[in-house]
Amino acid sequence: PKVIEDRDVILKITGSTVCGSDLHLLHGTVIELEKGDILGHEFCGIVDSMGPGVKNLKKGDRVVASFQIACGDCERTNSNTIENAMYGGRTAGMFGYSHFTGGFAGGQAEYTRVPFGDVNLLKLPDDVPDEKGLYLSDVVSTSWNCVVDTGVKEGDVVAIWGAGPIGQMCVDFSFLNGASRVIVIDSNWRLDFVKEKYPKAETINFSQLPRGTTVVSRLKEMVHGGPDVALECVAGEYPKGWAHYFEMMSGAETDTSEIINEMIESVKSYGRCGITGVYVGYTNHFNIGSLMERGIRLIGNGQAPVHLYWEKLLKMIQDGTIDPLKMVTHRVSMDELDTVYYKFEKKEDGMQKVFVETKFSAPPCAGSPPLTRYNK
Repeated sequence: PKVIEDRDVILKITGSTVCGSDLHLLHGTVIELEKGDILGHEFCGIVDSMGPGVKNLKKGDRVVASFQIACGDCERTNSNTIENAMYGGRTAGMFGYSHFTGGFAGGQAEYTRVPFGDVNLLKLPDDVPDEKGLYLSDVVSTSWNCVVDTGVKEGDVVAIWGAGPIGQMCVDFSFLNGASRVIVIDSNWRLDFVKEKYPKAETINFSQLPRGTTVVSRLKEMVHGGPDVALECVAGEYPKGWAHYFEMMSGAETDTSEIINEMIESVKSYGRCGITGVYVGYTNHFNIGSLMERGIRLIGNGQAPVHLYWEKLLKMIQDGTIDPLKMVTHRVSMDELDTVYYKFEKKEDGMQKVFVETKFSAPPCAGSPPLTRYNK
């Protein structure tokens, strides 16, 4: 890539990752991915060159990029008309996330052009290695936003749907914001992974519930009246029952409402439900009656405002309050991402979160997993 606009920055990529949101592109749930598009919305690197309008960076600076592209003055970095027609407004442009979000080339590459680089790059200090600073790009900021935007406060009981990286970090951040109990719902080995990292967390494996017991009824057994807060960290493309499966296959809906209904029905009256997992369109069988009659607060957490939080979260990494490496299970090479995508999709090899190295990456920091090679 080359500098095109005055505020462009060209990065040599030193770290990237694969996100659960990337799977929505793989599955075709998020539309308008075109041949030749470069994926990857979480990345960090070294400033290689920049336009004359960038005054706060210099060549050689280590930086992390925000997955959302801000201009610093407005929200108009995504001109997609389909999104505007569907949503009544647009999200910001995003790196590596199809033309639905602007068609910007992403960071699963060796070089990336960052528009408005003076706004969308944060300097990484020497005491924060790439293996920690990288995740400010999305997963750390998104998890923090999920917890604080939904209003987790002192004494709350929080239920989290999804034990992936976002759900895991939401466990951490819920306790940091005063939650008295955190219960994580999923159906695989990731529950044990989260439990190992956070022994205080409680778990529900919905695939092993006895006949007649639902996630809702189990939560009501565990918490009198139900949790105060429910956080959705999965996504709308994964149906649990046949009705939604066939409706999604036939195009009658784009997203299942099953998890959202479980959240609404589980929480106490006037409880709060936050949605951070990706939902792209429309859903059927939504329990609007429970929402209205019991005063449930349903909150779309949105695409996280990374710039609002990342300086605060960087300091929390520096002082040891949070450690993003707790979720990183694999270090992989950029040239094997085609294999890694499918390993990640199938949750094989105990893969929770990866650090993707390039030829420009520094040697692994202390605590980083060793490099795993799949294509031997």
